[in-house]
Amino acid sequence: MKTLSARYRQAHKEAKWAIGLALAYFVWWYCSAYAFAPNNVHDSLPELYWGFPLWFLLACIIGPVIFTLLCGLMVKYIYQDMSLDIDEDTPDE
Repeated sequence: MKTLSARYRQAHKEAKWAIGLALAYFVWWYCSAYAFAPNNVHDSLPELYWGFPLWFLLACIIGPVIFTLLCGLMVKYIYQDMSLDIDEDTPDE
């Protein structure tokens, strides 16, 4: 990165992607936890998938795996390795 403003632009871009991924994870968790929860628990047991109710499987097992992979992809393709040292391109006058 040549200039300080270019580094700030990249840092802001990375921060927006991180916040967006965190918000997407919250929406995923909220929707899968509450949309797939059984309406009346007292009547019967919920249907199980691999020993877990569907809402738990989506919200607490599959969701974290998916978003961990998305986080790794984000770090690989969006984030850039940059030096935090200040380049002194112009001499002090």
